[in-house]
Amino acid sequence: MTAELRQPGTGDATAHLEGLTAAAARFAATHLFEHLDAETLRIARRCMLDGLSVMLAGSDQPGMAPLLSFLETQAGAAQARLIGLAHPGLPAPAAALWAGTAGHAMDWDDTQLAEGPGRPYGLLMHPTVPPLAATLALCQTVAAETGAPVDGRRFLAAFTAGFEVGCKVAEAIAPDHYMRGFHTSGTIGTFAAAAAASNLLGLDSEQTARALGIAASMAAGIRAGFGTMTKPLHVGRAAENGVTAALLARHGLSANTEALDGRWGYLAIAGPGGEPALVRERFGAPHAMVSPGVSIKPYPSGVLTHPSMDAMLFLMREEGLAAEDIAAVRLCAGSNVLGPIRFRIARTELEGKFSFAFLLGAIILRGRAGKAEFTDAFVASPACQDMQARIETHFDQEIEDMGWDRIRSRVEVTTHDGRVLSRWADEAYRGGPHNPLSDADLAGKFRDCAEGLLDGARQEEALARVMAFEEERDAAELFDILQWQSPPTGRRRPRGLF
Repeated sequence: MTAELRQPGTGDATAHLEGLTAAAARFAATHLFEHLDAETLRIARRCMLDGLSVMLAGSDQPGMAPLLSFLETQAGAAQARLIGLAHPGLPAPAAALWAGTAGHAMDWDDTQLAEGPGRPYGLLMHPTVPPLAATLALCQTVAAETGAPVDGRRFLAAFTAGFEVGCKVAEAIAPDHYMRGFHTSGTIGTFAAAAAASNLLGLDSEQTARALGIAASMAAGIRAGFGTMTKPLHVGRAAENGVTAALLARHGLSANTEALDGRWGYLAIAGPGGEPALVRERFGAPHAMVSPGVSIKPYPSGVLTHPSMDAMLFLMREEGLAAEDIAAVRLCAGSNVLGPIRFRIARTELEGKFSFAFLLGAIILRGRAGKAEFTDAFVASPACQDMQARIETHFDQEIEDMGWDRIRSRVEVTTHDGRVLSRWADEAYRGGPHNPLSDADLAGKFRDCAEGLLDGARQEEALARVMAFEEERDAAELFDILQWQSPPTGRRRPRGLF
């Protein structure tokens, strides 16, 4: 029998508990739209638009075809529709898996900034997609059970609850968690999705603590998958597992209600040396999306690469350089920038996201790096392969000694006529909270993501509605707004979609 839904914001069944799990559960269970101040709401809308943008673009990526082929072999109720597709729907956890994987498929989703001592700046997690995917996947279930649609305010409350819980847990866990090879967007993203799902389902704080406890036994993802279709699957699984954890908690499954920071808890096992005291009393005070902030990516690659790509772009413009002028490029940086970027020469689009040779090469050849450049055909083209061979990276001890509180690098270019030109990457990099994308830039990113999928009128409708989403009567109408209007050309489609 389906458990009774309640409105979030009432009751505290964890009053007898202490610690990070209880604090996170209390926040998630009691968080309401009315708790969002104007600045938090403004940034939440921007993050939501960015998340929907990359989900739409990602739904068209090659890795989504095998995922859909698999999902369609699984039986289940049509509880939730799939972003982008004209599809009757799947069980809510499967729909979360689809949306989460699509949202990370291009590695274009936003990035949390760190604030604690010793945390690598810009290298904690991708905070938007797991809770957004979970909220999307459950809004039709909640509407069916309550007989009323989930409106924009309730949707935004659930999304921001999950966003905040994920960011605070990512800040609390030891930096060694990522350095040892865990992918935080898959691991910590599970807690973000569980918190968002718990809030939307109206779980009380004790149920939410159990959902987080269940999620702690599901949270996974290792960096060995970077450069393959498995990396975005980490984020899809985070969304799927978060939804599953909340549903299981609602149906009465027991769990350790101190599973984040208790004995043998997630922080102790997956990030020895974590510091829950850094965040325990600060949920929503302020929201992490406001301070220290969030980076919305101008490029579909890891945020650590963006300052260097902009430095290359600006140097080309300032010196009036063309691709044929470039003899060699050397990128100098510390281990925080160079460590995660694993491919010397990229052969595929997925490898290209982790190859400075490709990322800088795309800027040199095209003067941009967007959806059109991140394709296997462009990465493998003779011109791109030739340019990649001219680009190398260099570990710079002086930059390393400056610390990891900013993303620092220097681009050195040698031209065919013998000039050696150099430019430092701006510490206030484009897309970060100190130099954010403008609303016009963000709208431009959405249009790039929607190119070939939605016509101009549908694009403008989506932009207008998401940027005033608190006024929406029915959040599930997003599935209609973001459904492909025609199949893009040149892509292999799973059988039966069109």
